[in-house]
Amino acid sequence: MNTIKTISVGLALVLAATSCEDFFDRTPKDEFATTSFFASETDLQLYANGLIEAAMPSVSNLTLGEDAYTDFCGTKQSKTFYSDTYTASTASGWSYSNWSFLRRCVYMLDNMHNAKGKVSDEIYNHYEGVARFWRAYATFNKVKDFGDTYWIEKTIQPEDSTVLYAPRDDREYVMHMVAEDLKFAVDNCLTDGTGINSNGRIYINKYVALAFASRLCLYEGTYRKYHTANPSTGKPWTNEYETSEDFLKLARDYSKQLIGTGIFYLHNNYRELFVSTTLPADEVIWGRSFNDEYRHNLTYEFYSATAGQQYSPTKDFVHMFLETDGTPVASAEVSVTEEFNNRDARLAACVLAPGQTYTTMSGAIEEFAPNFTWTKTGYQWLKWCQTNEIAWSVSNDQSNNAIPIFRYAEVLLNYAEAVAELGEMNSQIWDETIGELRRRAGVTSIYPEDGGYVQDQWLRDYYTKDVKHSSELSDVILEIRRERATELFMENDSRYNDLMRWHLGDLIERRYNHQGWAGIWVTEEETRTGFIINGKRYMVGTNASTSDAGYKIVSSTSDRNFTFSEGDHGYVVYNYKMTWDDKMYTKPVPVTALNVNPDIGQNNGWQWN
Repeated sequence: MNTIKTISVGLALVLAATSCEDFFDRTPKDEFATTSFFASETDLQLYANGLIEAAMPSVSNLTLGEDAYTDFCGTKQSKTFYSDTYTASTASGWSYSNWSFLRRCVYMLDNMHNAKGKVSDEIYNHYEGVARFWRAYATFNKVKDFGDTYWIEKTIQPEDSTVLYAPRDDREYVMHMVAEDLKFAVDNCLTDGTGINSNGRIYINKYVALAFASRLCLYEGTYRKYHTANPSTGKPWTNEYETSEDFLKLARDYSKQLIGTGIFYLHNNYRELFVSTTLPADEVIWGRSFNDEYRHNLTYEFYSATAGQQYSPTKDFVHMFLETDGTPVASAEVSVTEEFNNRDARLAACVLAPGQTYTTMSGAIEEFAPNFTWTKTGYQWLKWCQTNEIAWSVSNDQSNNAIPIFRYAEVLLNYAEAVAELGEMNSQIWDETIGELRRRAGVTSIYPEDGGYVQDQWLRDYYTKDVKHSSELSDVILEIRRERATELFMENDSRYNDLMRWHLGDLIERRYNHQGWAGIWVTEEETRTGFIINGKRYMVGTNASTSDAGYKIVSSTSDRNFTFSEGDHGYVVYNYKMTWDDKMYTKPVPVTALNVNPDIGQNNGWQWN
């Protein structure tokens, strides 16, 4: 195993039409004369700000991202990745631009020694922690995509062909080194030095590092538990470095450390977290800020028949939400006009419900009736969407809501899950984590091992029945998985990442009896007479005329069509064919990379072309 790599390795490997000499002749955008730069705190801060600008995920990736193509969200069409046409020949993700940010991190780590003796040890270690945070952040994204990847330690020279054309490092070694980077960041990044300026720039501090360490260690710990083999090779884990249990303990400890600071707590209004123009500082650990001059078009993407993918909540997502008394909903076969009654308050904060309003272009307040040209399931998203008509009537960046990246709620969930997976859950920890989240949502919290708990057979079936890699799951684990869905869906790829680490990728294809995304339940009576939501009548199927706000239930092609689950009534099902194979837990290494260096190796199950 090669234990020293450089960002140049990955870059040189992928450019089939570019020689090593040509590649190394490129001048990095962030490169300065090393003899004169990194010589002061100002220089370190300037370079660190450049890393933030380069690495900051887009608004769309933080909200829609991979979650928009999972079991809980229907779309008018899906990603090519979930089709039979995706191959190593069409794959991407290994080009110069995909590796350039890691090169920037290494460049800083290689050259910041110029500041030694010119800044205090505390400041020096803080900025080294920032650089190592970003290296861990970028490398983790590579691991999630490709499994085995390169650990980028130092910059090398182009003549060092031994390293340039080396095979990838094993995932277990890479994640061991990532864990070391994060430990350094957690131990050395300052607790201040954070903030958000008018351009939405965010600064890394100890709390951000702790939140990321909590997320990453839970991911890797559960990934190793529910996947018996490294998906890149198909071979069992060696446990040469950290084991699954080791990562789960790290997730537990990092989460507990952040909780123990007493700095953060749950904001009292769940919906405000996603539509406010300012980031609620009580709960948001890290996020992007916007204002009247610095906007985005997120609401327009949700509320446009053409600009977005007609992102649509599914019945499975809606059914995850509990009754206010803490018990599961008895049946999903209930009209959309009734199913929001006495439910977890987060449901109506995420999905448009009866009784909600919006502000018109003229400033008037009117009932907000669903627009069925925006949805494939009959449900309409409300999470992230500003209920001001200007935000969806004008396409050019009219939304200004802030976007959380790390929330305290996620840390509570990470802590609860790590503790549960380690077999350490008790009623007190439950009350301090899941209980806190449910109380904010107006839901009675019942510990699954206490009296009064009602088991949810639907929830158990959802995660175990007809699933390729079904596991024995306790009621505690199942309820934590429910809570992650209701609290975090459509944030930072949380659902997609959860499915990947739990070995449940086939849920993306399975959906409603392998047919598509199931939406609202339409009763037999409603198919004849229609139904009313927020003052507007909706006629269905053949009874819908052009003057009605009808929801079209007709079959147009063998794929991408609407049906009723019961023939003439039932769930509205949008049929869209998607495929899943276990090889898809990693992406294929692109042919362009393999042509330059076959020793990279292809991921298990994928063809070389």
